[in-house]
Amino acid sequence: MAIQKLHMDIEGMHCGACATGIQMVTEGVDGVSKVFVSYDAKNGDWEYDDAKTSKEKIVKEIEALGYKAK
Repeated sequence: MAIQKLHMDIEGMHCGACATGIQMVTEGVDGVSKVFVSYDAKNGDWEYDDAKTSKEKIVKEIEALGYKAK
């Protein structure tokens, strides 16, 4: 088990509610311990346990909401 830090740019957010939605959904991913998504900066930061989840899983959740994370 190792805590990983992830920083990604997010495309497609139109307002603060978009950032809040991404934050809420990704907080619900098992293994994610910290999330901060910034609408103004168009990016997000995550901390997660790589034994429980992965960057790919987090990206998939964001893309399922209609945004692009990279």
